[in-house]
Amino acid sequence: MNTIGMVLNKEKYKVAPVVKKIYHWLKNNNINVLMSDECAETLEQPESGHPLPQLSRLSDCMLVWGGDGTILNCTRYAAPFGTPLYGINAGRLGFLTEVDIPDILPGLESLLSGDYTIEERMMIEAQVYRQGKLVESSRGLNDAVISKGAFARMIWLRIYANNELINSYPADGVVIASPTGSTAYSLSAGGPLVGPNLDLMVITPICPHTLSARPLVISPDNVVSVTTEISRGEVMLTIDGQYGFSLEANDEVQVRRAPYKAKFIKTKKNSFYSVLRDKLEEWNSSHV
Repeated sequence: MNTIGMVLNKEKYKVAPVVKKIYHWLKNNNINVLMSDECAETLEQPESGHPLPQLSRLSDCMLVWGGDGTILNCTRYAAPFGTPLYGINAGRLGFLTEVDIPDILPGLESLLSGDYTIEERMMIEAQVYRQGKLVESSRGLNDAVISKGAFARMIWLRIYANNELINSYPADGVVIASPTGSTAYSLSAGGPLVGPNLDLMVITPICPHTLSARPLVISPDNVVSVTTEISRGEVMLTIDGQYGFSLEANDEVQVRRAPYKAKFIKTKKNSFYSVLRDKLEEWNSSHV
């Protein structure tokens, strides 16, 4: 790793002194350090910043300071270039982060010495077709969610896999998740937990108004198509809870496996199951 990019969520400005120390530590170890625009602004070096697409292209890997939301955002830019991410938890839960701040120096020493592995995770792609024409396309790590707006009635969903009808039902929406996304909105809606090393998709209804609608695990080779009946009110397609696109009546949303995978640097020997135990227990205890 000769060139390392650093990304800092500016809302995590309280960790800026630690980020600055790591910046100088890397420079002292002969690493070329680049920064995102937000990181450079927070460290009072605005002239040294790079937009995320450029930073992803120029970096051998990226240190991402923040929570899961920051990592999800970075993944969309880094994955097309095959740039791996090293997540440092400056948020609350941090399912996708690798180390907490107190452990960052041992982690970076392992990274610079080559004592790490790369974990690849499946991403999804969602496309919106309107009157047969592609009008929107976006990719994400966690999920594509089709849901009603705040003042809309329940929407009627028709869900297909490779043009074969799976089910149709009224609901508040549906989540189509990757294995990584199984610990996010899909889990809250009653979907199963899935190991991140698998390639598959999970279809999870959101508050369906029928007992026959249940979460479904399908092959990643399927193309999931969703159409909705929209009488009034807003219906949205949301990717990773960060990007939204307003749907119109008779729009078709197609969700499939993305053509590339997200890459994450692993310096710790913890398994998915140990992370699951730790993070879910942490989440539970923080809400007692």
